[in-house]
Amino acid sequence: MSTNLEKKSLSDFKGKKVISVVPSIDTGICSTQTRTFNHELANLEDTYVITISVDLPFEQARWCGAEGLDKAIMLSDYYDYSFGKSYGLLMEEWHLLARAVLVLDSHNKIVYTQYLENVNSEPDYISAITALKAIQ
Repeated sequence: MSTNLEKKSLSDFKGKKVISVVPSIDTGICSTQTRTFNHELANLEDTYVITISVDLPFEQARWCGAEGLDKAIMLSDYYDYSFGKSYGLLMEEWHLLARAVLVLDSHNKIVYTQYLENVNSEPDYISAITALKAIQ
């Protein structure tokens, strides 16, 4: 669900994608991850940076406004955890998503993944960005 309370799916975004999955946007590492991918990739053509968490859409919108990331795409999985369940990222005991990065080509084929066992670790930004830029 978008910050405008619209249901969204991958097919709504035509192009390459970095899906940045974070437990909660209001934590330091999650904020850093979201800022880093948006700053590094915001100007690439045919590319979307999509951050997904279980934060309420209103919280995601507030965070983007406070950070000055007015073009950031934030999606919330709070309602039914369908994304987290589909991708094996739901940490059921905490009702949060595990930290992960997925890079998809324009046909939504996954070309790079990083699942972090420790949610207190940052992802490998360089490898994800390199994988994205290698897509033809």
